[in-house]
Amino acid sequence: MPSKREARSSSDSPLPGKDTIVQLARLIRSLDVLDSRGAMDLDITDISYHSHRVKEGTLFVAIPGTKQDGHQFIEEVITRGAGAVIVEQMPPRLGDIPLVVVKDARRALAQVSAEFFSHPSREITLVGITGTNGKTTTSYLIESIIKAAGKEVGVIGTINYRMRGKEQPAPTTTPQSYDLQQLLREMVAAGMEYVVMEVSSHALDQDRVRGCHFDVGVFTNISPEHLDYHEDMDKYFAAKKRLFHEFLPESEKAPWAILNLDDPLLGDLPKELPPARQMTYGLDQGAVRAPKREISLTGIRAALSTPVGTIEIGTSLIGEYNLYNILAATAVGISLGIPSEAIRQGIKDLSLVPGRMERIGDGNPWVLVDYAHKPEALEKSIMEVKKLAAGKVFVVFGCGGDRDRSKRAPMGRIGVKWADLAIITSDNPRTEDPLKIIEEIEQGAREVSPHRYLVIPDRREAIKKAIALAGEQDCVLITGKGHETYQIIGEERLPFDDREEARQALANRGTGQ
Repeated sequence: MPSKREARSSSDSPLPGKDTIVQLARLIRSLDVLDSRGAMDLDITDISYHSHRVKEGTLFVAIPGTKQDGHQFIEEVITRGAGAVIVEQMPPRLGDIPLVVVKDARRALAQVSAEFFSHPSREITLVGITGTNGKTTTSYLIESIIKAAGKEVGVIGTINYRMRGKEQPAPTTTPQSYDLQQLLREMVAAGMEYVVMEVSSHALDQDRVRGCHFDVGVFTNISPEHLDYHEDMDKYFAAKKRLFHEFLPESEKAPWAILNLDDPLLGDLPKELPPARQMTYGLDQGAVRAPKREISLTGIRAALSTPVGTIEIGTSLIGEYNLYNILAATAVGISLGIPSEAIRQGIKDLSLVPGRMERIGDGNPWVLVDYAHKPEALEKSIMEVKKLAAGKVFVVFGCGGDRDRSKRAPMGRIGVKWADLAIITSDNPRTEDPLKIIEEIEQGAREVSPHRYLVIPDRREAIKKAIALAGEQDCVLITGKGHETYQIIGEERLPFDDREEARQALANRGTGQ
């Protein structure tokens, strides 16, 4: 049996930059077609779900969206030279263009995209990570472990998409299915042997990862998030579980499921999956655990008990929840057959994850920038810092505009309840009035104490104030934006980086500036 690399070199898979032509009949062979019109033997040169990207020979897939419906643009794509269209409903005027009717256009887009790029995920080892918190850090840890084993690895995640030193901004955590399959093909062509991918609940619910053939699936944890989209926790959890109940079983690779045994909200999921291809983890339970551990503001030291023996690890990452991420990454490494020494070295080599409990300066006071922008994540971050800090804890936080309003008052309660002083500020207000967002956060803050928080709408001034107030043994925790280098006000993205603002505030500390 040829290796994946040999299979890759001998395949007729399309490569980025080369002309790709695939017959429509081949593209739709896996679809559940309700109706079709016209010739199915024509050549397709590209696929698009955006009307303005359609050119001659393109297969246009009309996706019903939250703001616009692709069916409204069928006449436009015909004038642009579309070769064929996939729809959920028959358009009133079509002409002679070939048409395919399906029940679910999003699912169809994923299937035809995987076929168009000749299923690139079959030629790599693919790791998918889902869960509310920890996906990004876990992806960085797995990437570092794979690199320590001397293998080539690409990453598709919240911060960016990267491979072999090249990075591109990530507009979404998990790309739309066509973009995802194109990116996977590019990674295969660049020689990647492994790809680690964060899989969001939106991506699972919208079938973006259909056609991906996973080797490993990771479930980090679950807590309320994106309820403005999913409506309730049951639907949110159901979307997350699709990775394990639907997309992993669809793979041809007998994949592993890596599950956090300490999260009670995962419920019976471990019992629902085949035990032979399952690896659990937890602080004191599971196949991978950390019975001996030491956590401080300078890092983590632990002796991990694993199915392949004890692995002594040390890292500059901070916090108990990062130990959970380490346990998850270790379980992935073991499931992939990576040697213990490479796992240990990979964990050691990762000095920081951008905007995830990232230390700014060298203490006096401690300053940490974290991405926590959800109630449970904010609570965990503050409580973790309180356990580690010798002095007081100051937290700077806000809530994003045009997003789930139900989390604003709870975050106000959490910030004031656990921090010694909370400073409520702006965090990507978008098209909402930032003062109205702050007022909704304050409703929760006042329930706890009207005296343990300040309101400073200007985020730069809020960060300066927190650092100015902090003593040498205190810790300032700046949350919400993490790695982001912008502030979204209205429709504009204005340059703003919490880390740079914190460095400047530390440099000016005590100067009155």
